[in-house]
Amino acid sequence: MTNEQFAVVADTIMNRRSIGGAKMNGKIIPDETVMELLTLAHWAPTHGRTEPWQFFVYTGEALQKFGLDHGELYWNNTPEETRMLGTKEKLENNIKKVSHLIVSVMKRGTNEKIPHIEEVAAASAAIQNILLGATALGIASFWSTGGMTLKPAMKSYLGLGNEDIVLGLIYLGYTDEPAKPGTRNSAPADKVKWM
Repeated sequence: MTNEQFAVVADTIMNRRSIGGAKMNGKIIPDETVMELLTLAHWAPTHGRTEPWQFFVYTGEALQKFGLDHGELYWNNTPEETRMLGTKEKLENNIKKVSHLIVSVMKRGTNEKIPHIEEVAAASAAIQNILLGATALGIASFWSTGGMTLKPAMKSYLGLGNEDIVLGLIYLGYTDEPAKPGTRNSAPADKVKWM
């Protein structure tokens, strides 16, 4: 890798930002572009080449139905004393200006020699590849674990097995919002011990 290539990769990583669905503008991403992002995901590191990622891609009418279904899942699986109509409506409506929604899953394989945590890490790396690819293409993205994402009802909705894990919802679209500078609470050196 040349210094110029490193600079492009570093710039993409350091300028990736989360942009929620409410801040997207409704412009549609071509399906072929989304497939290119999913192809990047497929090149994530994976122990034993188990490739434990699976993606459910929603767009158009299917995306709108998912929003309604997500709201219903919340309403039907939250105790009456704690559920809020505002939360249900937010889940139903926060996809209105989103182009594509990718439900990202760690799909557990049959190789029990591979530790569960390594499968989660590989599928998470696949998600990061999507986010970085989106940033490089000027596409807004948001990795969410809100609503019913991490609840058993979502696993049932998607028809997943007991050891499968929904890792998040990736919202993709375009935004008119200006990019904000990144911040971190510490310096890189604060997280490193040289031995």
